[in-house]
Amino acid sequence: MSAETLPQFFLERVEQYAAGKVALRQKEFGIWQEFTWQDSYAQVRDLALGLLALGVERGDRVATVGDNDRFYLWAYLGLLAIGGVQVGLYTDAGAEEMAYVIDHSDAVVVFAKDQEQCDKLLEIRDRLPKVRRVIYWEERGLWDYDDPWLISFAAVQAEGRTLAGDAAARLAEEVKRGRGDDLAVLCYTSGTTGLPKGAMLTHTNLITATAAFNAVDRRLDTDNHVSLLPLGWIAEHVLGVAPHVMYGILMNFPEAPETVRANVREIAPEGILYNSRLWDNLVGMVQVRINEASWWNRQLYQRFLPVGYRMADRRLNNTAPELGLRIAYAAGDLLIFGPLRDQLGLSRVRSAYTAGAALSPDAMRFFHALGINLKQIYGSTEVAGGATVHRDGDVRFASVGKPAPGIEVKIGEDGEILIAGPNVFQGYYKDQTATAKALYLDDAGVRWFRTGDAGYIDADGHVIYLDRVKDMVVLASGDSFSPQFIEGRLKFSPYIRDVMAVGDQQHDIVTALVIIDFENVGAWAEKKGIGYTTFLDLSQKPEVYALVQQAVEEVNRNLPPRGQVRRFVLMHKEFDADEAEMTRSRKLRRGFLAQRYQAIIDAMHRGDERVRVQAPVRYQDGREGFIETELRIMQL
Repeated sequence: MSAETLPQFFLERVEQYAAGKVALRQKEFGIWQEFTWQDSYAQVRDLALGLLALGVERGDRVATVGDNDRFYLWAYLGLLAIGGVQVGLYTDAGAEEMAYVIDHSDAVVVFAKDQEQCDKLLEIRDRLPKVRRVIYWEERGLWDYDDPWLISFAAVQAEGRTLAGDAAARLAEEVKRGRGDDLAVLCYTSGTTGLPKGAMLTHTNLITATAAFNAVDRRLDTDNHVSLLPLGWIAEHVLGVAPHVMYGILMNFPEAPETVRANVREIAPEGILYNSRLWDNLVGMVQVRINEASWWNRQLYQRFLPVGYRMADRRLNNTAPELGLRIAYAAGDLLIFGPLRDQLGLSRVRSAYTAGAALSPDAMRFFHALGINLKQIYGSTEVAGGATVHRDGDVRFASVGKPAPGIEVKIGEDGEILIAGPNVFQGYYKDQTATAKALYLDDAGVRWFRTGDAGYIDADGHVIYLDRVKDMVVLASGDSFSPQFIEGRLKFSPYIRDVMAVGDQQHDIVTALVIIDFENVGAWAEKKGIGYTTFLDLSQKPEVYALVQQAVEEVNRNLPPRGQVRRFVLMHKEFDADEAEMTRSRKLRRGFLAQRYQAIIDAMHRGDERVRVQAPVRYQDGREGFIETELRIMQL
């Protein structure tokens, strides 16, 4: 590979597909709009030169906030083409988070999709002294804004077209200047504790990580990719944007967040990347749909799902299924599994991936029973999204796969997972202390990243992830347990959206804060004729407690006695990223949650039957307030 940077790969693909091959699609107003590689090139060229005209220089940071779409991609590639550094922001980021990331990153320009994001930026303008311009690409609602700080995407491109000289030659010259060790992305970590840190990733980091995954699952230029996960998260960079420019895969952008499932079904991609939260949601959706289906379909599902599990287990153990099982599975595939995959948009998928928090073995086994080749990716922002992945024919439901080619994984003396390879980041921006804690050189001069995760490597080379080192809990009895292990299994229930398992050295039992899935539990309640008004009202119904108790008891059967959940409470509200209870990638902020809900946790440890809390409430007329209420504590 002669190319060292993503823009260099992009220009190679533009030249390769000069005959008009489609590069990307975006659905607008119910129609899939197609754009060729030449279309993309013209957009990227004009935008890149426009940024130069605005004074953006090589090495400058530029932040972007907006849903994944073609303009985001063109802005991303145009910025990198002139040596800029991309800083992704989550669309639902609050003012504090947005102001911190933009200012900390030293961003000089911000790309913002629409009026909503522009309004947020205007509110915090006085906290962004380094930002010279805000570039928006969706003009609806912004026509009457008269602020020189704001400029449209099209206007920037027009500025680019005014530059003297040959535009194509100028762009080619800028792209040629790029080197693999140039900083490409400043990706802010989720920040489960404290403020997020800016992980510095080079083009080489991104390219080698992408190439490592491609060596396991080859991507073709006929493959479709649906861009779903936010570009504030590293996974979409190495499994979306980078394969697009390196291997020519076709990018597809959904019309809106609420149309994602329908759009995925229309595209039927060959590969799909969801975070663990989305896969968990799909489990719940399938189970609820089956419960609401006709009597005949419910019977078919109940008859053939065990067949699917047996087939999945045979594949897991590399055991050839007997003839009777093959025939039964073929029937189940025709009647149930195939239609379900079609409904999920996974009828053509070769490899499906889960990333972020580890997906429970129960959920992995469920999707394999449906005939979906779901694989776990393990990694973090600091290793360009991934270090391990399952191989075809070697999926272990309790593991996160084996190290990808060119990447090393070992276990430290304290049980911490350590990673080395060309994908390892350069350090944290403006934080030498955190960098020194995260990276170290061994005696051979190999640079290792300390993940902070506990795990081990089995005899076959599979990496087994347990939990965050700091989150492994030792009880007063001396027994230890993994909160994530319990939480993952409980979330397999379609009626449980979130869980935080709790334990400490002062107590000898495990307790849990449980969040019901309001949509699924509500549908179940309506079917049972159980009336309710609010989330709080529904969560405290005795019937709902009994429903969740069944799920807890089922999980407890597969846990050692000291690690079983003995008390739980159904919470009065969902965990909320806007309240700092979760990260933007939906990871629990355990320390914050434990402090916020200490009174509830203490009541469970005391063995109280009820605990009083103050709960927020939103009325139908939009008014907000608080009410005092009691939560029931279930003891098992």
